[in-house]
Amino acid sequence: MPLALHPEPRWDLSPAEAIHLQEQLRDQVRIWPLPQEAVRQVGGVDVGFDAERAYAAVVVLDYATLQPVERVIGTAAITFPYVPGLLSFREIPAILNALARLARLPDVFMVDGHGLAHPRRLGIAAHLGILLDLPAIGCAKSILIGRHKPLAEAVGSTAELLDGDEVIGAAVRTRIHARPLYVSIGHRVDLPSAIRLVLTCGRGYRLPEPTRLAHHFASHMKGTRL
Repeated sequence: MPLALHPEPRWDLSPAEAIHLQEQLRDQVRIWPLPQEAVRQVGGVDVGFDAERAYAAVVVLDYATLQPVERVIGTAAITFPYVPGLLSFREIPAILNALARLARLPDVFMVDGHGLAHPRRLGIAAHLGILLDLPAIGCAKSILIGRHKPLAEAVGSTAELLDGDEVIGAAVRTRIHARPLYVSIGHRVDLPSAIRLVLTCGRGYRLPEPTRLAHHFASHMKGTRL
């Protein structure tokens, strides 16, 4: 399906230009509640790499049943260097290639990566959400920036992820005796809505089902010629 992007992205940037673009785009992040009844389908997004290409997997699930309804893979040549904090410039071209293969876009995306929990408040979930102008949530396995207090072992326990005094996300216990997941706002969602959606999409694993399935699909399809 054709993608309407806001703004039309450029990927032929130097790291310094990419940082400048992040600083411009971060003011476009919109934060508001995402009602549960507004979500019928959730898309999980994950990206894998080989030496030359990125492989993006998107798995769309029915929100009520968490059953997959569509899955696609997209690829793109790696043209941007590996720079922490700028990974969206390596990954989003492949993601957009995958999304163009969907019959329809889901109501919200869960992305394996950060949103506002980023030094310039524009991780991949925020960057992708702005480009699509759709709700997006960052679901990261490790901290890029910030700190949090210890959280209880019970599933559903949370602790604010702080950069100084600013709340940039939350550590969320999604599985007992497992390390927390780091949830942050991407776009068109607030933090309570993001946490609720991530926990609702849990099936006893550390990762929510959308990104867990996307991760497995990306790993399985890496190296596939499309």
